[in-house]
Amino acid sequence: MPGDSSKVNINSGGVDKNTFDAIVVGSGISGGWAAKELCDHGLKTLVLERGKNVVHIKDYPTATKNPWDFEHRGQLPVKNLKDDPVVARCYAYNETSAHFFVKDHEHPYIQEKPFDWIRGYQVGGKSLLWARATQRWSKYDFEGPARDGYAVPWPVSYDEMAPWYSHVELFAGISGHKDGLDTLPDGEFLPPWELNCVEKDMVQKINSTYKDRTAIIGRCAHLTKPNQIHLDQGRMQCQARTLCERGCPYGGYFSSNASTLPWAAKTGNLTLRPDSVVHSIIYDDKKGKAVGVRVIDAHTKEATEYFAKIIFVNAACLNSNLILLNSTSSRFPNGLGNDNGLLGKYICFHNYRGTLNASIDGYLDKYYYGRKPTGAMLPNFRNVHKHDMDFMRGYMVHFSAGRGTANAPEGKPEIGGEFKDAITEAGDWGVFMMMQGETIPKETNHVRLSKDQKDAWGIPQLITSVDYDDNDEKVLKDFFEQGEEMLTKAGCKNIYKNDSKQAPGLDIHEMGGVRMGTDPKTSMLNKWNAFHNCNNVFVTDGACMTSTSTQNPSLTFMAITARAANHAVEELKKGNI
Repeated sequence: MPGDSSKVNINSGGVDKNTFDAIVVGSGISGGWAAKELCDHGLKTLVLERGKNVVHIKDYPTATKNPWDFEHRGQLPVKNLKDDPVVARCYAYNETSAHFFVKDHEHPYIQEKPFDWIRGYQVGGKSLLWARATQRWSKYDFEGPARDGYAVPWPVSYDEMAPWYSHVELFAGISGHKDGLDTLPDGEFLPPWELNCVEKDMVQKINSTYKDRTAIIGRCAHLTKPNQIHLDQGRMQCQARTLCERGCPYGGYFSSNASTLPWAAKTGNLTLRPDSVVHSIIYDDKKGKAVGVRVIDAHTKEATEYFAKIIFVNAACLNSNLILLNSTSSRFPNGLGNDNGLLGKYICFHNYRGTLNASIDGYLDKYYYGRKPTGAMLPNFRNVHKHDMDFMRGYMVHFSAGRGTANAPEGKPEIGGEFKDAITEAGDWGVFMMMQGETIPKETNHVRLSKDQKDAWGIPQLITSVDYDDNDEKVLKDFFEQGEEMLTKAGCKNIYKNDSKQAPGLDIHEMGGVRMGTDPKTSMLNKWNAFHNCNNVFVTDGACMTSTSTQNPSLTFMAITARAANHAVEELKKGNI
């Protein structure tokens, strides 16, 4: 059975053939970056991916299809939605992209409290599916826990992270405008997208009304004007199609498939093994360190062990927690590195429950061209310089404006020539606004392994126990009040508030469980993302996060991974690991 070393195949080509300088578990945004950095430094690196192989361009089967090429015009049949209710709630899950999403019935987990776990098991992971919003954290985000007394202090500062933000931005390609905000530091930007006329006027009115907040154009991982480094990756300018979740044949947005993994492969140092379900990290009690990874073949269920001096765990937040909890040994009976019992605890996420819709008069002589991948955004303005609200932390705001089709003539049927003529005209302008709220890590928000239920590969199923608290309700209330006020001052009418009451997880920004910190008694990882008590295992995906801030997290995952990988190489050269 899986995990029984007496039945593990370690001689499928000899132990030497299964030995590498480094192993990376997972091929998504952070795993791809780990692979790139390690391979660039000459390390023979094995990347293990539990899902199928997806080759850039070749394996994007729906990327260039027209709406009429799909049997259900892009929608999914009711049966599919009933069979897989969790993934069906994801905004990007439809007939055009379903092949890149994990289906609930194929990969069950146990929800002690409602939690929508959205997953992508394939080479590239969710980097094929992400919404591509990218913002740096500010010094206030890294200093927040220590200043306000929640979570544990971050072991790194913005100044330490800034050069690594630049490092990944230059390679990935981030569009944005240099706005000079200390709450949202500028980066290494490609030209920004352009807001449409309504969005521009809304930004101007909000910024002229409030002294404590500034709305700006969104920042996103799209190539508006590729530099040579992007052309060298084989990528081209974003075509503003907004078909991104199908996989982009132009490489117009950043993904592991289009960028970091092909780059790593060109070094000759990469070995990529899809269909490899990681069971656990192998810890050698005598050597006092991790020595490898136990893998179950996704199809044959055969177990194999691979060995390396450095191991990066980048399976995406909850799967990284699962693997580490399942990595037991005499030294670590409760999971790798888990001396303090905190592994799997302090899971946090982003509060996406609040949205506002509104209409705005005028601008009927204006329209816009293309489908830009970003709208406007407003960095957090609550509890920034000091704690001055009746709740902890705050929220970022995203908003956009657009025109749909006109309605049928009043009193006329929605059929026939008159209706057809009507809907060829543009309708009125509508406005959408949403919150992205920081949640406070709590010990009670956790994941753990089931003691009696296993998956198809003999691995314990994950139990999720995560929910909202009173602080989240207060943040939501403040967003509704401030959002309505801002929309009103921007000239909007017919403002409608909606609390989706969606379960945690649907934000797809889950973080924590293997958090960084300075004290081994209260954290799992040191400032370099290595375990305090197992310094050759690094965790650099969302699991490592100490807190969430209000920004989208993926850019920080990339930067923290690049930083840790370069440190690991230095330590290996020094003989310290």
